[in-house]
Amino acid sequence: MKVYKFGGASVRDAGAVRNMAHILERDSTDELIVVVSAMDKTTNRLERLTGSWHEQDNEAVRRLFGDIKEFHFSIVTELLPSHRPSASALSDLFNSLWETLISNAPECYDRAYEMVVPYGELFSSIIIWHYLSKAGLDIDWLDARRLIITDDTWREARINWDLTIVNLHRCLRTRREAGSRMALTQGFIGSTMDEQTVTLGREGSDFTAAIIAFALDAEEVVIWKDVPGLMNADPAIFPEAVLLDELSFHEAIELAYYGAKIIHPKTIKPLQNKNIPLRIKSFSEPGTPGSLIHSLEKYDQNIPNYIFKEKQTLLSFSPKDFSFIAEKNISEIFSVLSDLNIRANLMQNSAISFSVCLDDQENKIDNLIATLQEQFNIRYNRNLTLITIRHFTEEIIERFNANTRVLLEQRSRNTVQLVVREA
Repeated sequence: MKVYKFGGASVRDAGAVRNMAHILERDSTDELIVVVSAMDKTTNRLERLTGSWHEQDNEAVRRLFGDIKEFHFSIVTELLPSHRPSASALSDLFNSLWETLISNAPECYDRAYEMVVPYGELFSSIIIWHYLSKAGLDIDWLDARRLIITDDTWREARINWDLTIVNLHRCLRTRREAGSRMALTQGFIGSTMDEQTVTLGREGSDFTAAIIAFALDAEEVVIWKDVPGLMNADPAIFPEAVLLDELSFHEAIELAYYGAKIIHPKTIKPLQNKNIPLRIKSFSEPGTPGSLIHSLEKYDQNIPNYIFKEKQTLLSFSPKDFSFIAEKNISEIFSVLSDLNIRANLMQNSAISFSVCLDDQENKIDNLIATLQEQFNIRYNRNLTLITIRHFTEEIIERFNANTRVLLEQRSRNTVQLVVREA
């Protein structure tokens, strides 16, 4: 059994969905579970919709809701003209979302997020399932919320592995008894014990594929992307980027941790634990081998890897009593970071200050500063870029130093991180 995951770009429009169908038809002799993301930039649109709902901007809510609905129905019209079941199923989902939006938003933004953003995967999966079924594929539709059980950490839900594994095994057994070889489900979402929908973290569909593969001892996970495979840099930034044919689990975990966009950070570890290979392939050239992440004894340290994280904020905390930064100060800062569910991308301390680089989530950064400003003098810079270079050379660092203003630099044996702003 294999797990295929198709991201937003690989199901971005009607043509991409048709291409997906061709891939599945080619591999239909395999037992497959297919995980799909929201279409194109739907998650971004739904996040803007959540913000407008939370801010009680009713005009923006109506406009954004209408745009999202029009986008999805245009794909249904192109893929399935005059197909009433798909239009009806999609209408039901949009009616359900609208009922949510005309109610009062929760005070907690993260809770509001969980009530709106998961609809993207539901829209996508119901359209794709109807199209694949109409195209002749024998494929089941599965609700990921009935399979993947979590706690109620909004937007970063933690998996209840015991219940999730039981659910997935029960589902697989039922499907095999029915003679079914292919199923489609949603990435990114799950539910709590009391059936409240949650998300697994931004770009979490990769993680969903890994959860399913781990639970069911899959032979392989294939992530279908709009690139030839895993590149050593973003080709949009580095035209000379090269394809990495294979990579160890260890190196992939490092790259994902530092923010490589092609892999969700939580994806690799479950696969490594059961030695399940992960292949990243091009959905536009499915016959090419792509990149293979597996259990290598060593990995290629001769090829530098570049990771860029934009929209970063660098904060520096100094105690107001002019004392040294000590464990108690750092513990207080981390307690607030944990309460606000903020991940630190880089940390560094000196005798009198502690600096941390974070994704610039405006509401959370403002809350962090408001919570800690009585205890600390806080300085911050926004709109920065965090550059991580694995297997760096001095020549590479000099090149970045020449073209940017470096606000913070941190090195380890194999990795350098630079917090920069444009010179």
